[in-house]
Amino acid sequence: MLKKETKINAVALLGKQIDVLDKGFIRLVDYMGSDAAIVQAARVSYGEGTKTIMEDDGLIRYLMRHRHTTPFEMCELKFHVKVPMDCWRQWIRHRTASVNEYSTRYSVAINDKKVTEPDEWRLQSIKNKQGSKGVIDKQFRKILTSQEKDLHLHADDVYEYRLENNIAREQARKDLPLSTYTEAYWKIDLHNLLHFLSLRMDEHAQLEIRSYANVIGYDFIAHLFPLTWEAFLDYDFRMAAVLLSARDIDMMQRMRDDVYIFEREDSFFGWFDKRKDGELKSNMERQEFEKKMERLDISVPWT
Repeated sequence: MLKKETKINAVALLGKQIDVLDKGFIRLVDYMGSDAAIVQAARVSYGEGTKTIMEDDGLIRYLMRHRHTTPFEMCELKFHVKVPMDCWRQWIRHRTASVNEYSTRYSVAINDKKVTEPDEWRLQSIKNKQGSKGVIDKQFRKILTSQEKDLHLHADDVYEYRLENNIAREQARKDLPLSTYTEAYWKIDLHNLLHFLSLRMDEHAQLEIRSYANVIGYDFIAHLFPLTWEAFLDYDFRMAAVLLSARDIDMMQRMRDDVYIFEREDSFFGWFDKRKDGELKSNMERQEFEKKMERLDISVPWT
């Protein structure tokens, strides 16, 4: 039953376009492979292909659990995306795909900009230098959006003026804002796509690229590769799983044995260094451990 539903979903998804943000989109252009292709590749040494759904599910989960990557590389997907340039800069850092992007050297720039609505402005995170947290006061929201729209209009006027005066497109484009949309064809194998999604669906990723990643994952991969998607969500530590380091396990054992309190000379790799006022210093590894324990519903004694 699962295979039949997957086949119907796959046919319906081919060529489907899903809107993202205000003017962006993702469209599935082509794909190759399925859950069956993954298990077929994994069983090649035995000369066997697909068995039952349950056996296929078990094998895919084993491959995901033990990080056997090459069977997932047998599947590929090609997307047509329209995305703001600031978001695309993060996207293109993943150098495991084949990319053809719209060129503003040959063609006039796409006349679309990502507009930030008043309630979308976010504050800079204090703890995460590359992230945001919280929203800005209501009194400033409309001002910021109005300024942004004025800037977009001015940038468009300058760009159009240069083109009208026969300035080379490769030079006329240089002052366009990062909110300008671009388009690209993006082809990637399933293994590297799952790595992309692991990073870009994470709650710490920028909201805009996370919006694209969620669509790719939940609207495409979940239907094209349902067994793989379920295993990915279960085993990826950024999704639902919890990854314990050797230090994490050591600390859990110390907590069990009630030996978690340390003197200054034995502060467990700096976890329990203290400030002059006696409070614990900020320690990212300890704080990440505390979040893992919270996920596991285990209390840490020092909090």
